[in-house]
Amino acid sequence: MRSRSAVLETAILGLLNSAPLHGYELRKRLNLLLGSFRAFSYGTLYPALKSLVARGLIETTEPEPAAPATRQAGRPARSTGTKAPLSGRRGRIVYRLTADGKEHLQTVLATSGPAAWEDENFDVRFAFFAQTDAETRIRILEGRRTRLTERLEAVRESAARTRERLDEYTLELQRHGLEQVEREVRWLDGLITTERDRALGRDRDHNAGAPGASAQRSKERG
Repeated sequence: MRSRSAVLETAILGLLNSAPLHGYELRKRLNLLLGSFRAFSYGTLYPALKSLVARGLIETTEPEPAAPATRQAGRPARSTGTKAPLSGRRGRIVYRLTADGKEHLQTVLATSGPAAWEDENFDVRFAFFAQTDAETRIRILEGRRTRLTERLEAVRESAARTRERLDEYTLELQRHGLEQVEREVRWLDGLITTERDRALGRDRDHNAGAPGASAQRSKERG
């Protein structure tokens, strides 16, 4: 349960790091982020927001309520037997990241231990790769690939032992599961290659701009 709570909190902080959001818009964006990967219970959102506020990681602002409607000049107000509302409709509460929240988020996004590449957390961490440094991205992708490769080998060994005892539908489901993992491994291979190529390009650019690099190139040409 704590793992799911931590995943939701990371998703909230990551979204609020882009811009302050009111609860309804935050809920919609979380649904887009988490809904494709797991069931998202809206009943867990507001307790999570309340916890983040209490810990000082996010803060709230309430827009000024709309002014109550005024009656037209010269026309007395009609009596309805009920009291008029004291204020207009309450504005939506807006949530924003605090300085402590930004620091906490950066600490979370800089971690690359096993929890970062397990099923429960990997999709959310990947969604915020744009806010994650390059080395951490590579470590998480490599960790995820290793985890899936181990899982693939275990499933293959299990399939080989039980193939004769399974009916055709169970075998088909097993084959489908293997193909899904194999596709993700190939996808990860492509991502890792891209990240490494970018890192090499950054290193070359850095070395090219280093002091003395121009003189060294001239010496090599001469």
